[in-house]
Amino acid sequence: MSVDFFNTPCSEKPRTDIKFGICDDQDGGKAYTDSKDDTKWAATVNNQHSRAITFTAIDHCMEIKKVGTKDQESTCDGMLTYAEGILFVELKDQKERGITTAKAQLENTLKLFLLYHKDIGYKHKKAYVCNLKHPTFKVIDNETQKRFFSKYGFRLDINTEILIK
Repeated sequence: MSVDFFNTPCSEKPRTDIKFGICDDQDGGKAYTDSKDDTKWAATVNNQHSRAITFTAIDHCMEIKKVGTKDQESTCDGMLTYAEGILFVELKDQKERGITTAKAQLENTLKLFLLYHKDIGYKHKKAYVCNLKHPTFKVIDNETQKRFFSKYGFRLDINTEILIK
């Protein structure tokens, strides 16, 4: 079964807001973007150049089954795409132990993404762990950063602020 991360009903219409949020109501539903109620935002997207950005919900929206089973793959909450960039986002509302789980979800999503989309021509490629309980809580050590980038070609960041370049 092939999975197309770009051609899916899970993609929202592109938005050009200078600032908007990514929300996860923690109710088993999919993540979504919002520009009106910043109290719901798990991550803030700063889009200073008003680029057209598309958010695609992955977890609780895209159907990606484990090979040979009916079980759903563990995936991150969503991805942001724009002309020069692709960003994967995992939203957490937990204590520090959530980092390990979030990183594993991002890694699994990237493995799946790269399996179905080998040649992606984006200049900016990042994977974000956004944790409301610890918005700026931990810096990822250089060795982990290097391993992650070497394996997936994406930079890993832990931050609730997502800057669109």
